[in-house]
Amino acid sequence: MQQVQLNERLYQEAKHRAAEAGFASVDEYVAEVLSHDLWPDHDGQTPNLDSLFTPQRLAHIDQAEAQIKSGKFYTNKQATAELAKRRAEWLQKNPR
Repeated sequence: MQQVQLNERLYQEAKHRAAEAGFASVDEYVAEVLSHDLWPDHDGQTPNLDSLFTPQRLAHIDQAEAQIKSGKFYTNKQATAELAKRRAEWLQKNPR
């Protein structure tokens, strides 16, 4: 078996993403990511994205869908106004 060296920062990010995606180890996560990058689906162009839909992410999607169905969502106009407000607050706290 071959080894790959990662610097500490990259390893910590991979560790975080592996845990977030439900992998048992960083090794499994890196192997999965590389295999999808190196060997796309049979048509040679479409990567298999199944590994991205972890139980945690699917639960988050289901929760968001439930909130939308219950009326808890922003319209485009509301979202634009909220983002403008947050931007103004951030700019005030972080002058150039």
